[in-house]
Amino acid sequence: MIWSCVTCAVETDDSPTPPETCEICSDERQWVPESGQAWTTLAGLAASGMRTEWVEVEPDLWGVTASPKVGIGQQTMVVRTPAGVVVFDPLGFVDAAVVGHVRALGPVLAVAASHPHMYGCQTEWAAALDAPVVLNAHDREWCRRTERVTWFDETFDLGPDITLHRVGGHFRGQTVAEWRSGNGGRGVLLAGDAVFPNPDRRTVSFLRSYPNRLPLSGAVVQRIAGQLEGLHFERLYNNFGAVVPTDAKAVVRVSADRHAAWTDGLHDDETW
Repeated sequence: MIWSCVTCAVETDDSPTPPETCEICSDERQWVPESGQAWTTLAGLAASGMRTEWVEVEPDLWGVTASPKVGIGQQTMVVRTPAGVVVFDPLGFVDAAVVGHVRALGPVLAVAASHPHMYGCQTEWAAALDAPVVLNAHDREWCRRTERVTWFDETFDLGPDITLHRVGGHFRGQTVAEWRSGNGGRGVLLAGDAVFPNPDRRTVSFLRSYPNRLPLSGAVVQRIAGQLEGLHFERLYNNFGAVVPTDAKAVVRVSADRHAAWTDGLHDDETW
């Protein structure tokens, strides 16, 4: 039996009984609810009436969510390229409707995830789409044991238009997807939690833990921003549908400088 954590919706290894705890939610970057650890299954979620919902985000990019929300509640991003389709940050739920939508777009190159919080039921997605799961090897310890996974170290090309890049930070294997032909050729970055658009849509944040508000150092944030400067993108999405619609690379740079100034103490005189 494959179990899913109710809180994060990440799948477990095959086991007749669920684990006592979810390792992902027990980590300092996540949380276990006051009511305690709880588990479910894909069949149980389907029986409860859960369904996927599909929306076009921009040409050749779609967002998939679950209703009601499953786990952390990410929006899965489905990208269509001439070479095939990439599913990024899969939900902890998959049904026939979304499989039909994705298959209608063309051959599926891969199911990929930005970091362990977004693993969802990635193996079930990949099995339904007859595709590999592509993940960064630095997060191998968090993954369900399966031969379907392809591991990469620093970069991995998913056809000529999309490349996965390890940037670290939130997790050691934190990965972003550079979609160079997206946004009319100006490029799109699917950033997961590595870079998080703020409500003003003009700045972004960088954290080790978003729910528990753990910071990253200025040096780490500057390293991430420096890596992203070499990629081709003008628009940026996180894993919940938030967007920096234009000038995203400049926004990342300005926000990284601001973050580093605060964490390095350059504004301490403003706090007392």
